[in-house]
Amino acid sequence: MAYVALSAIVGASYRALLFPAPRAVIEPALSGAELYRIPSEHGEVVALHASAKPGEPTIVFFHGNGEDLADTVLLGRELFDAGVGFCAVEYPGYGLSRAQKASEPALYAAAEVALAELERRGVRAESVVLVGQSLGSGVATELAARGHGAGLVLIAPFTSIPAVARRFAPFLPLDLLLRDRFDNLAKAPRVVVPTLVVHGDRDEVVPFEMGRALSEHFPNAELHAVGGAGHNDLYVKDAGLVRKLSSFARASVAERAKLDPPRAREPAEPNEATHHMGSSKAPGASTRHGTN
Repeated sequence: MAYVALSAIVGASYRALLFPAPRAVIEPALSGAELYRIPSEHGEVVALHASAKPGEPTIVFFHGNGEDLADTVLLGRELFDAGVGFCAVEYPGYGLSRAQKASEPALYAAAEVALAELERRGVRAESVVLVGQSLGSGVATELAARGHGAGLVLIAPFTSIPAVARRFAPFLPLDLLLRDRFDNLAKAPRVVVPTLVVHGDRDEVVPFEMGRALSEHFPNAELHAVGGAGHNDLYVKDAGLVRKLSSFARASVAERAKLDPPRAREPAEPNEATHHMGSSKAPGASTRHGTN
């Protein structure tokens, strides 16, 4: 009886652990970037976009579950300084989208809306590289499996949410209880674009073996192991990681261009969904590039 009760409690409450949005709501600010508030049938989608220089790729970034859009600013600045474009998408239930409810389908829907908005504004689909960190690896993998992106980067990724949860509660029927699965391992064979898996070999949250397993299941994947790194200090342990991300993005887009030459496209005119960000300092910017 106690087992049944515990299972019921886990099934009803696990989303509070899976989507622990930061309590403080901070509007992100990145010099030269725009904050998009995009109307959609699912609710307003918020994204922060710093446009790429001509001929450069755009990295579309999906953050970890303990972060929100404001926490992506430092990474965005470093990538933008490296010459590539950057767009981070907020999750429903987080930050400026806190009034909405987080779920696996809701995160996918918000990501689709953001990608469509980028293309509407002149960012070519073939110049986009998807990057997901921890929880964000589930969003990025799903979009790549749907055919988006010229390349895919997974940072501290998991094989699936039930697989991670099993490490802490192996006695519960988690495959039945957890409705948000983010099953990266099952989707991997459908992703044909170049894939970079980045994982710390001392990750205390998502085992390094999960990153290795994923790199073996994606058809065109490379594993980049960061020695001595845990789950949240990858950029500290590997000072060249941002450079590697930008180089991988350029190489992926170049490879895509050989197969599918880009077509000319006129950028859309700015509309009411855009808010220009002029601050050179990001209030609340975190040195954390990723959490769970």
